[in-house]
Amino acid sequence: MTSLDKNEQDELAENPVGPEVGDDSADETPAVGVPATGRTGDYLQNYIQRLRGGEMGSLPGVTGLIVLAIVFSIAEPSFHSLFNFGNMFSEGAGTVFIAMGLVFVLLLGEIDLAAGYTAGVCAAVMVRLMVGYSAPWPLSIGSALVSGLIIGLVVGWLRAKVRIPSFIVTLAFFLAFQGVMLYIVNNFKGQKGDITITSNVVNDFANNQMPVWAGWTLGAIIIVAYAVTKIGAVVSRQRQGLSGEPAPVYAAKIAALAVVTLVVIWLLSKNRALNSKPIIENVNGKFVTVTPSAVEGVPYVVPVLVVLFAVWTFMLSRTRYGRHLYAVGGNEEAARRAGIPVDRIRISVFVLSGLMAAIGGIMIGSNVSSVSVANYGGNTLLLAVGAAVIGGTSLFGGKGRMVDAIVGGAVVEVIYNGMANLVQGNNGSAIQYMVTGLALLIAAAVDALSRRRAGASGLA
Repeated sequence: MTSLDKNEQDELAENPVGPEVGDDSADETPAVGVPATGRTGDYLQNYIQRLRGGEMGSLPGVTGLIVLAIVFSIAEPSFHSLFNFGNMFSEGAGTVFIAMGLVFVLLLGEIDLAAGYTAGVCAAVMVRLMVGYSAPWPLSIGSALVSGLIIGLVVGWLRAKVRIPSFIVTLAFFLAFQGVMLYIVNNFKGQKGDITITSNVVNDFANNQMPVWAGWTLGAIIIVAYAVTKIGAVVSRQRQGLSGEPAPVYAAKIAALAVVTLVVIWLLSKNRALNSKPIIENVNGKFVTVTPSAVEGVPYVVPVLVVLFAVWTFMLSRTRYGRHLYAVGGNEEAARRAGIPVDRIRISVFVLSGLMAAIGGIMIGSNVSSVSVANYGGNTLLLAVGAAVIGGTSLFGGKGRMVDAIVGGAVVEVIYNGMANLVQGNNGSAIQYMVTGLALLIAAAVDALSRRRAGASGLA
């Protein structure tokens, strides 16, 4: 085996698998045979060539999301009601948070089968301290997050140091954590079994909304931050003598994000209550007219999602850690020879997965205002894995972005919610599972075919 000299090791450690692996600018790196002129026509030609070569990213997921939304809206008018639109944000948030953690694991070609019950154990720790021991919400939530970090550390250490395959070690924890969660919710002080969350702060994440003005402020921050990031990336590449996105392209992306963000916030800012008309109620023997409370504004879970998405995207695309992670996922042996601490990278992704599972577990509990084993079963894990893969993260490692969890999570929630509205009765759940499984199978097939085509075209 040929060894690398010190200069080669330093260069590869700093920049392991391309100009800026994982960076947005890497998406603009010209494909084979395409001149790097920075002109719009050449950029579009390069993009088409990348698509033909199998580098489709989140495009299949976005296309599927649009098609599914149109189909369900036509088939069941209640699907696109304002109430259901806002409800999907709260229902799907837990799955998206867990999927965001799984993106880190999948980037190394690993799997975390315990993520669903990790979420459940962490949520159980939170609610037990909260209900049984009257712990304040910062301590309860903090304990849940620390539990997720510890679980991820143990799983990562067993995978990296003891060399137990991730499938086996996480399957073992998947089975064990069912018992751990059952033990926590059925023992100790306080309520047993299905434990009701008593903290208004935790319940408000999924069941309350920001003031309308705060939602618009959040939208403005998102648009400005994205525009500054996009323009900054182009300027940075130009200073290095590299081609960046042409002005019409990044201007169109900024405009598209602005339109989508503003439309979503506008819809969420409208009153989504099922019954907004005054009703007559009997209050202490007197009939009085009561106006139902308005349900309007962006759910509090959304800013939490936005902040974490921004942090993890920055980590993957703008830091040495992100470049090293993609390097290990793309070619572990080459990364090891370049001096990258492969074991530490592998442990870290399971730690991050455990942390995000804890956050997802809290959000799932917030959505139903309680914690029980039934809410964190195998279906939770499958939906989260499906979200990451459907969004575009590869099962084979080395390819994926944090936006994949958002796109895939939206697809999974649209399928789950749309099928629940469209198909009811005894066979409703059966059809939901079959359709979701089919979507995951299609996504995995697209991933495998994309990799094969990318390899044949020289893009991988």
